[in-house]
Amino acid sequence: MIQLLNRTEAQSATAAPPSFPLRVGGIDVGSNAIRFLAAEFTAPTEYRVLAERREPVRLGHEVFLSGKLARGAMEAAVEAIGGFRVQMEALGIAHYRAVATSATRESRNGEEFVDRVRRETGIELEVITGSEEARLVYEAVKAQVPFGKKKWLLVDLGGGSVEVSLVDNSAILWSESHTMGSVRLLEELAVSGEEPGRFQRLLEEYAATLRIPVITQQWNPAGLIATGGNIEALARLMGAEPGRGKAASIPLVELRRVIAVLSRLSYRQRVEQLGLREDRADVILPAAMVYERVASLAGAEAVLVPAVGLKDGVLLDLVDDLTTHEAHEVRKEKQAIAGAVALGRRYLFEEAHAAHVAHLAGSLFDQLLKVHKLDAGDRRILLAAAVLHDVGIFIGHKKHHKHSLYIISQSEIPEFTPREIAVIANVARYHRKGVPAVHHEQYTGLDSEDRDRVVKLASILRIADALDREHLQAVRGLKASVGKGRLTLELDGTGDLLLERWALRRKAGLFADTFGLEVEVAGDREG
Repeated sequence: MIQLLNRTEAQSATAAPPSFPLRVGGIDVGSNAIRFLAAEFTAPTEYRVLAERREPVRLGHEVFLSGKLARGAMEAAVEAIGGFRVQMEALGIAHYRAVATSATRESRNGEEFVDRVRRETGIELEVITGSEEARLVYEAVKAQVPFGKKKWLLVDLGGGSVEVSLVDNSAILWSESHTMGSVRLLEELAVSGEEPGRFQRLLEEYAATLRIPVITQQWNPAGLIATGGNIEALARLMGAEPGRGKAASIPLVELRRVIAVLSRLSYRQRVEQLGLREDRADVILPAAMVYERVASLAGAEAVLVPAVGLKDGVLLDLVDDLTTHEAHEVRKEKQAIAGAVALGRRYLFEEAHAAHVAHLAGSLFDQLLKVHKLDAGDRRILLAAAVLHDVGIFIGHKKHHKHSLYIISQSEIPEFTPREIAVIANVARYHRKGVPAVHHEQYTGLDSEDRDRVVKLASILRIADALDREHLQAVRGLKASVGKGRLTLELDGTGDLLLERWALRRKAGLFADTFGLEVEVAGDREG
């Protein structure tokens, strides 16, 4: 029997990275269905599908009203996932990734469900954030759609949420997750037996609350790309046949025509007259209206449907990680920084200062690996905190470190889990003078390992921030050396750097207390 390895287990394995051809599996535990995709890759973005299944398990059925996954839905989900495992073993698949989205993420008993899946099937189910969901969909779309040098608006609608992102060929420039999925809308707004027209009017009013930032429209996206099972079903109703490698373009006027038709038909009529699956017929109208709303906001005349989704992105990302792990980590870091910069732009941050502090912090981190003993994931956290440390100035300069803590902790950043975002927020919070205290609830709420990580990273961030005290990028670079209980910094810069040296003396105390090393600038003692 081939041993199944999830992504984390594969990363920790000591064997050489797998080579092509490579068989992998992906499981997407969504709010309206559970999807499975198995493929054999012959290159990083070239693959043939070995198996593809969709099980109509609606985990979101009760979650969005009661806050809990229904017992029956959990039973069916565990059975489906167990079946996927059997199929992976039969196909000789050794590597997989299984992800769960909004229904599991928001439910009070989601952890119980994840534990049960692990116990009964042996599958490690990873609950991902809306921003990670957007990132994986972006990877799938980028492999299918030639973005060129243009920016595009990407909307992915699931059962529980809709992720709207501004993207280009390099990264997600901006992303936001809204609790406006098709199943959620159906559960919250539909009343059994009411006339369809009233439900449509209620949907219109609810969908009208969806907004996208003005800056997204100012960037003038080249077009709108939509993913999700509902948009594919809508495209087929219009006579298009989207598929992998064959995107369909549907005019907005046609989408509106189909909405008008759907709104006049009952659930049973949609099944019998339009040939829709029973678990699609009830959610397709809410979905269509959300897509129409985003298209209207974007000023798009048509919607591009590439017929790929989360499960495709899961496989592409997994293969990239397995075959080129170091390069994959570099790409993840670039995307993480891009996500942090996008958040900073939303709050009108000083980008040149933020980028330079991140550059200096990254350089210090790399030169002091033997001192702090942290890893690549910690480096990404440091860089994001460095980019966003002053973002709280949007609220006010006074106590802006606390405002930064609030803004970051209440945001989603692609590439980071909620736990990592909490660490980023705390690192940014301690970039000034204060030190962690027992009454700092967002710090004490972290586990001991993360509290230690915050202190170490904040110590480095303070030095980097001090070295751009004037926000003029006068310190171009630095060389760090450790010896005789001291960290000595040799600065490459313009002018006498008096203000930077002064700021460093004021802000180096946390580093000295944390690592037992006094911080000095080369030549200061002789002076």
